[in-house]
Amino acid sequence: MSVWDAVIGQGAVVDTLRNAVADPRAMTHAWLITGPPGSGRSVAARAFAAALQCEESPGGCGVCKGCRTVLAGTHPDVTFVTTDRVVINIAEVRELVATAARSASQGRWRIIVVEDADRMVERTSNVLLKSIEEPAERTVWLLCAPSPDDVIVTIRSRCRHVGLRIPDPQAVADLLVERNGVDPEVAIAAARAAQSHVGIARRLATNEEARRRRHRLLTLPSRIRGVGDAILEAAIVVEEATADAKAVGTERDQEERAELLRTLGVAEGAAIPPALRAQVRQLEENQKKRSTRVQRDALDRAMTDLLSFYRDVVAVQVGAEVPLVNSDLTEEVRAVAKDSTPEQTMRRMDAIGEARERLEGNVAPLLAVEAMLVALRPQG
Repeated sequence: MSVWDAVIGQGAVVDTLRNAVADPRAMTHAWLITGPPGSGRSVAARAFAAALQCEESPGGCGVCKGCRTVLAGTHPDVTFVTTDRVVINIAEVRELVATAARSASQGRWRIIVVEDADRMVERTSNVLLKSIEEPAERTVWLLCAPSPDDVIVTIRSRCRHVGLRIPDPQAVADLLVERNGVDPEVAIAAARAAQSHVGIARRLATNEEARRRRHRLLTLPSRIRGVGDAILEAAIVVEEATADAKAVGTERDQEERAELLRTLGVAEGAAIPPALRAQVRQLEENQKKRSTRVQRDALDRAMTDLLSFYRDVVAVQVGAEVPLVNSDLTEEVRAVAKDSTPEQTMRRMDAIGEARERLEGNVAPLLAVEAMLVALRPQG
């Protein structure tokens, strides 16, 4: 099985990366891999890194030690950087620059994969600049971001850019059937509902609770009849996003705290010495930032799902002959389409887009969601 098999629906990109592995003239020291959420940016970067370290020819066999350790995240010469916090901090990037300056110890390349390059503010990105301008020999930077504009111009101008597209829903469904044993009808419905985001499609296809929450969210437009309904529903949406963040983070937070205390030599249940409390506080602060990001990501995904619902509504209103994203909610889509105009639908979509921008600008989540849902209520 080739490492490229996991890069779904990206034939042109795979050809470019495979050619770079095979031909030194096509290889460069810095790459910018972009694409919308769910397109597989990090999957493509991981596959490329594995192929570069592959011990066979052509690179990317998927079975040699080089491929297997890269894909598992344990190769000593490949560093993966992702963040659960709002931003990647400057200290982390300085560490990366130091790592990039070291020669590879076992593989053919020293590879740094930054899966959230868009999470670096300009001052942090500038720390990378010299390393990318004058890289150490046999060092490769792989930066991932939603679009080239999410990376400062001085960085992106020094990278070779490859852009991924949203894969075809059928390709995602086929993957779910093959790898997860999902029923084909369930798989294609999940792939369309997730708008071809492989991870979300897998969760929807295999997790009944995830499907229930999404159904409840997308029936909101039919339940909101006034401002009072909007405010009550906003509280529920934010509470569910907060619960998701806690579910994701609680166990990991406890494990990280226990590991830190073990490293510091503090026995379980013992008081933390004053000299060590700053390190514990720093961990707690980082965990709080991570929880904030998880909550915002959950809310942003909810808003993306609502946009898909109104996309279906406007498609019905203008008579577009396209498959509905939310085929399981056809009756609800048609009911909202009948009770409103295309102009009203577009205004509601604008309100959702504005709420996403407000969240990005650190507006209190409850206020942003309340304003959005008030805008979604029927106009008398």
